[in-house]
Amino acid sequence: MAEQGYQMDSVKFSCSICLDLLKTPVTIPCGHNYCMNCIGNFWDNKDRKQSHSCPQCRQTFTPRPVLMKNTMLAELVEDLKKTGLQAAPADLCYAEPEDVACDICTGRKMKAAKSCLVCLVSYCENHLQPHHDVPGLKKHKLVNPSKDLQQNICSRHDEVMKIFCRTDQQCICYLCTMDEHKGHETVSASAERAEKQKELQVRRENIQQRIQYQEKDVKLLQQEVEAINVSADKTVEDSEKIFSELIHLIQKISSVVKQQIRSQQETEVSRVKELQEKLEQEITELKRKDAELKQLSDTEDHNQFLLNYPSLSALSESTHSPSIKTRPLRCLEGVTAALSKLRDIIQDALKQEQTNASLQVTKVDAAKKVDPVMKVDALLSKQEPASREDFLKYSRKLTLDPNTAHKYLELSEGNRKVTMTNKNQCYSNNEDRFTRRWQVLSRSRLTGRYYWEVEWSGGSIEIAVAYRDIEREGDTNDSSFGMNENSWALCCWTTGYTFYSDEVQIPIPGPVSSRVGVYLDHSAGILSFYSVFGADCCFCKEVMILLHREKAVFTEPLHAGIWLSRSTGTTAEIIKFQK
Repeated sequence: MAEQGYQMDSVKFSCSICLDLLKTPVTIPCGHNYCMNCIGNFWDNKDRKQSHSCPQCRQTFTPRPVLMKNTMLAELVEDLKKTGLQAAPADLCYAEPEDVACDICTGRKMKAAKSCLVCLVSYCENHLQPHHDVPGLKKHKLVNPSKDLQQNICSRHDEVMKIFCRTDQQCICYLCTMDEHKGHETVSASAERAEKQKELQVRRENIQQRIQYQEKDVKLLQQEVEAINVSADKTVEDSEKIFSELIHLIQKISSVVKQQIRSQQETEVSRVKELQEKLEQEITELKRKDAELKQLSDTEDHNQFLLNYPSLSALSESTHSPSIKTRPLRCLEGVTAALSKLRDIIQDALKQEQTNASLQVTKVDAAKKVDPVMKVDALLSKQEPASREDFLKYSRKLTLDPNTAHKYLELSEGNRKVTMTNKNQCYSNNEDRFTRRWQVLSRSRLTGRYYWEVEWSGGSIEIAVAYRDIEREGDTNDSSFGMNENSWALCCWTTGYTFYSDEVQIPIPGPVSSRVGVYLDHSAGILSFYSVFGADCCFCKEVMILLHREKAVFTEPLHAGIWLSRSTGTTAEIIKFQK
């Protein structure tokens, strides 16, 4: 007990700044004591030029007090040190507003070290000591300091709540079992905690397992990104090389054609100039002859005219036609025509190859835009079907349940086909029937792997899967396929598709087909929708294009579902496959 007294005294003789025993103690005007260096540094760091304050009471002093050693206090500290007094342990520091304070301390409270669930009191290290020494108190449950201890007290009886009522799922005290919880199923809080702890452990294991799966998915995605980047870089490099070769080849052809054109140009120009020179010579000669004839014609002496006339030389025949017609350069026009034809051939070839390349890229992009994570599932699940023939291996007989159909929905073809009508089908009253939504569920419970196809026509429809307990009454999200956590739906429009899940909608641009395939792997949590082309044609092979792949955690068996728009004659039929 003397030791405890020393520990309490150590706080009184400690500096509130350094929390250590006073060294060269000084007393400031307000009466509080500090180490001379501590209070001096405090005032220096605050850089107060006009006033200085006490760290504890905030009283200010102007001017700055002169610090003098408190000799009596210094001697008292030294005497107490000799009797075994030491500095206040770190655990005995004062409680800040955000800390849990000791409930026993008076005055300035110490920080709590533990809280007792039996005493419902928080203790500092000094006041906690009896729980370490007294046999009866050693059995108490000590936990880390908590501010919520009063939540363990019954607000009605002011008693500790050590009992759990399973009927009302709440903690109660022993007096509660005698009145309002009388006859209820009750156990001790510790027993209920142990049971819940097991359930919690199972949930944690499930979460950890899912984390492992997701980490594998992330790793595969990273590998795929690296593969895509490498492939894209290689393709860009190859394409640049090919285009460079094409450009070089075209430039070479262009140079050759240009040389040929220039050579032909020189030949034709030379020919024309030669002809031009001959014509100009003839023109000069003709002008000279014309001048002689004019001179003779102008002679007035008849005898002289007749004498000189026989001496005129005969006019030579022209080597050229009376009129020269320019001829178009057919050879050059032929070059232009040939080059135009070559250009058209190259353009058509490039367009075709670009279309083929775009189709390949579009297929990859479509799969990624729908759901990138599902591509990982395809990599993980090597047994997932790869062709329609593989999908059909998981087809089963699937019919619709008349007890769930809305009164305007007419079932036919052995309950495989549903048609929207404007007449009440006079179905019997049934709690399983959809009362406001034009929907119907299948009879079969879908677990494991399932594949089915739906042929549809008319207005829009929804192809869905849902838990059996989806709401049937009213026209709310709880009863609408894809608008709650109990169902998933693909809405088929004439212009595209939309996937719905728990009120989240994902537009899917197409391609639109009158037949949609649905693949379900219940245990793997995979739900996929496909556009199916050519299934009803004898001359072409079936083509399946992935529209959307959803990854989910299915906790119950599912049922296939169909919703029809309020358009009379709209139909949807589950295809019956020949085995």
